[in-house]
Amino acid sequence: MATPQEKLAEALEALKALQDEGKVAIRSADLSRLHRERLTKNGFLREVMKGWYIPARADETAGESTAWYAAYWPFCAAYLSSRFGEEWCLSPEQSLALHAGNQTVPRQLGVRAPKGGNKPTALPFDTSLFDIRASLPDARNIVVKDGLRLYALPAALIEVSPAFFEQHAVDARAALASIQDASEALSLLLEGGHSTIAGRLAGAFRNIGRDRIADDILGAMRAAGYDVREQDPFATKSALQLPRRIVSPYAGRLRLMWGDMRERIIERFPQAPGKPNDISAYIKRVNDTYVTDAYHSLSIEGYRVSPALIDRVRSGDWNPETDERDREHRDALAARGYWLAYQEVLKSLEAVLRGENPGEVADSDHGSWYLALFAPSVTAGLLRPTDLAGYRNGPVYIRRSMHVPPSHEAVRDAMPLFFELLSQEDDPAVRVVLGHFVFVYIHPYTDGNGRIGRFLMNMLLGAGGYPWTVVPVEMRAQYMAALEDASVRQNILPFAEVLGGLVTAAMEGKEQAALPNP
Repeated sequence: MATPQEKLAEALEALKALQDEGKVAIRSADLSRLHRERLTKNGFLREVMKGWYIPARADETAGESTAWYAAYWPFCAAYLSSRFGEEWCLSPEQSLALHAGNQTVPRQLGVRAPKGGNKPTALPFDTSLFDIRASLPDARNIVVKDGLRLYALPAALIEVSPAFFEQHAVDARAALASIQDASEALSLLLEGGHSTIAGRLAGAFRNIGRDRIADDILGAMRAAGYDVREQDPFATKSALQLPRRIVSPYAGRLRLMWGDMRERIIERFPQAPGKPNDISAYIKRVNDTYVTDAYHSLSIEGYRVSPALIDRVRSGDWNPETDERDREHRDALAARGYWLAYQEVLKSLEAVLRGENPGEVADSDHGSWYLALFAPSVTAGLLRPTDLAGYRNGPVYIRRSMHVPPSHEAVRDAMPLFFELLSQEDDPAVRVVLGHFVFVYIHPYTDGNGRIGRFLMNMLLGAGGYPWTVVPVEMRAQYMAALEDASVRQNILPFAEVLGGLVTAAMEGKEQAALPNP
């Protein structure tokens, strides 16, 4: 007779087979009742609503939201397709946000469907979807992206409410910047006789510096006999001159975020002291801070059932409540990796203290920090050397965050632009805050992004003459909440204030963070 561990291992194999097929939203019929019950009881499966489940991690604490936020978009795509077939699409506003590279989990997802119920469907962690009984755009104006049925970009720009341009200016400008020619929207404007909308879009394009597109829209509509009056729907003028061609919506979004956030940072951050005269003394102080800095550093982990876990469960060599061997081993490897990475960061720090461009140094050196951080795990056989070959090749999720980092394809566009913006930035405070924030916003690696983000922050602090600054673990909740506010709501002020307060305290010689009693 099979042992309980062997039965759970069989259930895990069934779950892994579904994951290998790309399934995130799992229906009751996808698993046998016994497999489903065993997986749910042991924390590997979580019920979203009656008859629908998502994979989870057995070591998640009660109330942990990460598995849900990680599964949100594929779950909604599968659930809506199961319910409505192809007769649905997301709202113009949500479609436009996704076209602009904003994958933040919304509190309520607007859905249009001819057979919609005009009522909300409750989802975990105070999220929901609202299916409105409404007609759909023509099939040519619907695109499917990762299973989600969206308004095509030109159609979304025409259908979106005027308030969207004021309330979600970064998304709106990033979406507009993705339009290369007026013809992408003109046919819809002319077919529908949308003279008011044409005036609004002409004003919006002119706001971001696309005068030719604005003029072409106005000219074509007037030639067709429409009385078009240009009106800028944005509350403010764009302070940033966007390039004529945007590589991806993520690249345009990063430029806009940077331009929108930088002035607010300067108001909330202490003035830079300037590069220290005694570089050796500065480096010594940084070395003296190592133990405190290493203790307070945090890490972020991902989610997936692995064959190794299945084998351990089958053999009975697994107990999530008492088995601490793996955790202790990982901690030791992480500590060694942090030390090795710290030495690499010190080399980069010395380079910027001697006057090299901090953005260019970060661009050339951050890969060596990452390799050093995880080199012990490769030596121990927990990671393959190929796992450290450049940026991530798959999705990654941040624990308890509604922010979904860009796809791995988008990372290839976003990272070169990030370092370009960093290299061109002349304000030390902006470099510090946005250097840290944008790096973790992109989340280019599978793991270690937080640690590398703080290394980057401190190297950039050094470039401005600020002291090396520790983010204490006691401030973790406040620090993470500020990052979340910046990522989800584009409100950089709390993060600037958190870092600015810590840097001010360090400049005044106050104790940055304490070590635990032995």
